[in-house]
Amino acid sequence: MSDSDCDEEAFHDASEDIARPEAMDLPCAIDEAKLAMDLFMNNKFDEARTLIRPWARTSMYHALGHGTFQFLEAVLTFEPQHIEAASESLEQSVEVCNRYRKKTTVYESIGKIMKKTNYDALSEEEIHAELCYAECLLLRAVLTFVEDENLISFVKGGLRMRSCLNAYKECWNILKNKNWEDCKHKPHFESGVRMGVGAYNLLISMLPARIMKLLEFIGFSGNRETGLKQLSIGCGLRGSLRQILCAMVLLGFHLFVLYVLGYGDGDLELAEVIIQDQLSVFPNGVWYNFFKARLEYVKGHVNEAIEWYMKAWTSQSEWVQFHHLCYWELMWAHCIKQDWCSARDFADLLLQESRWSRTIYGYQKASFMCMMRDKLVGDQNEELVQLFRDIPGWKQRIAGKSIPMEKFAVKKCERFFAQGNKLVLPAVELLYLWNGFKVLGKQPELIRPLLHLVEKTMKLLEKERAQDNNFFVDNRCLLLLLKGMCHKYLGNFSDAERLFQELFSCEKELVADHYLVPYATYELGTLYWSKNDLNLATVTLENAKNNYKGYALESRLHFRIHSALADLRSFRKSDSPTESSNSNVMDNNSNSPF
Repeated sequence: MSDSDCDEEAFHDASEDIARPEAMDLPCAIDEAKLAMDLFMNNKFDEARTLIRPWARTSMYHALGHGTFQFLEAVLTFEPQHIEAASESLEQSVEVCNRYRKKTTVYESIGKIMKKTNYDALSEEEIHAELCYAECLLLRAVLTFVEDENLISFVKGGLRMRSCLNAYKECWNILKNKNWEDCKHKPHFESGVRMGVGAYNLLISMLPARIMKLLEFIGFSGNRETGLKQLSIGCGLRGSLRQILCAMVLLGFHLFVLYVLGYGDGDLELAEVIIQDQLSVFPNGVWYNFFKARLEYVKGHVNEAIEWYMKAWTSQSEWVQFHHLCYWELMWAHCIKQDWCSARDFADLLLQESRWSRTIYGYQKASFMCMMRDKLVGDQNEELVQLFRDIPGWKQRIAGKSIPMEKFAVKKCERFFAQGNKLVLPAVELLYLWNGFKVLGKQPELIRPLLHLVEKTMKLLEKERAQDNNFFVDNRCLLLLLKGMCHKYLGNFSDAERLFQELFSCEKELVADHYLVPYATYELGTLYWSKNDLNLATVTLENAKNNYKGYALESRLHFRIHSALADLRSFRKSDSPTESSNSNVMDNNSNSPF
């Protein structure tokens, strides 16, 4: 099988009649790994697993593939048993890969310090084993990151990257120093090195400054531009085994990570090119239909996004967990349209089918029901009240820690009863916390109806002030933040700044929602950036980072502040001719990405 055999029908036929080898050498292993990848991208998940599983304990590429499938199931479900199974599988994969790596004696290790390593002496099997070993270690470390968003987990995950980092450094040295003249599998190795180095740099670069300082002290550093450049190079190695993975990491970063934890927009033009290219190969593949939907969503094309999400949802039924990703996205798409009924229905599907966080799903469903309170009939009001009673009992602990958003939801349930069975625009508050305003801001026709809703609610709150003495200031400050966000994205910067400042004046009167002040400070800082007042933007963002502690969802905001400050520094460098000419993100082969 040649590396260029990418025809979809050929892979389907091969999956039915493939002649399995009696022994698994490196060329056969790479061919089968590539076949499994294409089966997977064509929604043939079980066939891909079946192809990989028999050799998972003896072949490095099959071991890596098996661990990767287990890893994907874990991150799609977030269920403890799947995370545990993935962890065990990846440990086994590490052991298999380690068998094929070059064994270095103590004498040889000392010799490395004294003289340059002869990488030409390594066999192809040994260099690919080093790469597969590094990839397994990377997946194992990422598994720690995705368990929850507490700072301790990120430190733990960062420490697990140590051995992974060393393996990738060795792979990088091999790529740059080996004579590849007679190595026909170089593109497969190179795309893997580019993918790992790129993903590593992106992961480290997204961590907040206080974690970065700790990790830099023990030898870690990461650069976003380096990561993106390496992934782009890997994405351009057509026909290579990890080319698709490079593309998926780039899309995940530009379409998801930056919109949840970051400040700026992703590179949507690049995302469009990658998606169209991959859809031409996998037109019915669930992954790229899903990425296409997400691309339309972040552009603010909500109706088009819903159509693509529905296509992705219905394109396969083997991997039910993937449906949950579609439900999540469809829920927010309908929320943006203020279609509370549809949003509630998708939240209910998540509540019934997914066990990632019943507390979060339940609170989302309850929030959407609160938004349509005047349309609830019969037992629906009783269902709503019972839902708020049940949500706290579903709170879970992962690795001994509570999930921050679950803690937030439980506090809001207490607030619901303390306020006489009501909350103020809880679904819009959630939309803000999940960074939904970045999507709303792309289309003024989506913002204006929301602004009208917030202003209407403010008038009602004033009328009911006497009935809501304890939390009136908190509720009013939430509405000031939401109204300020609407004006910010409509370009009414003066009105937005006035509303944020009015919120700050009430800081000492807040009873429960202390998170509103640091979050509004962050929004004011990015507003100053929009006005091109870079000095004031920096001061305000630093103020948001350093002057507030112990509020709800603090880690989430610190990720956004870190991203904004990093982007601001990059923006200033690009504006400075001197610094721009001196900046060098791996412009030549001698520079190291570590």
